[in-house]
Amino acid sequence: MAPLRFSANLSWLFREQAELPDRFRAAAAAGFQAVEVAWPYAYEAARLRDAARGSGLRVTLLNTPPGNTEKGEMGLGAVPGHQLEFQKGLAQAVSYAKALDCKRIHIMAGRIPAELDGKTVTAEMETTFVENLKFAASVLEQENIIGLLEPINNRVTEPQYYLNTPQQAVAILQKVGSPNLKLQMDVFHWQIMDGNLTQNIQTYFPLIGHIQIAQVPNRDEPDSPGELNFPYLFDLLEKLKYEGFVGCEYSPRGGTVEGLCWLQSYWKKRGLLADDAN
Repeated sequence: MAPLRFSANLSWLFREQAELPDRFRAAAAAGFQAVEVAWPYAYEAARLRDAARGSGLRVTLLNTPPGNTEKGEMGLGAVPGHQLEFQKGLAQAVSYAKALDCKRIHIMAGRIPAELDGKTVTAEMETTFVENLKFAASVLEQENIIGLLEPINNRVTEPQYYLNTPQQAVAILQKVGSPNLKLQMDVFHWQIMDGNLTQNIQTYFPLIGHIQIAQVPNRDEPDSPGELNFPYLFDLLEKLKYEGFVGCEYSPRGGTVEGLCWLQSYWKKRGLLADDAN
């Protein structure tokens, strides 16, 4: 079985470095050969491209822009009345992805506006999301980029997030009907949302286009005390022949490098050196 490949999420890891380009170099020094960034838009794409190339790193994932964060927006994919803003944000994400040679974009659904009642949420937001995703799929297909849908738990992390179960995400993917859209599985969210990880991973594996990890409940390193048995989950993904990257999207308990003992242990057990582990 081939070992898993890991990417460092630079929005969470190596925050000892204040500047995003410096985190590329720190990730490379720690042995990573791939990274992902939630929102890179505060920096010019060319500067990040140079940082990635200079560090020898592959960029595996970025998100569509969040919208107006001062108004509490966290993506616009499913938010009615913001279709033009969504399209502009998608264009910006595609521009950055092309500059960084990144082949996956997380299309963020967004939070439920406070003024919407339950019936409107069910009908209007789903309709908006499906229409926006069809538009996005056509754009991304032309650029050879995969669009990803990530359900985020609404019990702890994001109480108002629209897309909040794997089942809901899969149903929307089926309505859109595009092979260019996949499921993004963050095991932290999936454990809180639905549990039953083994069966859910096996059931939805053909639709999974990207995976992210963090321990539950504190969203820290995989080897920290918590609910999830990561050696078992890693073995399961290897048996299923997962070929994508596993994004490390967690908040280190201390220093980022000091907290990578779990990854060094994984590499050693697979007979890998840090230099060729990804």
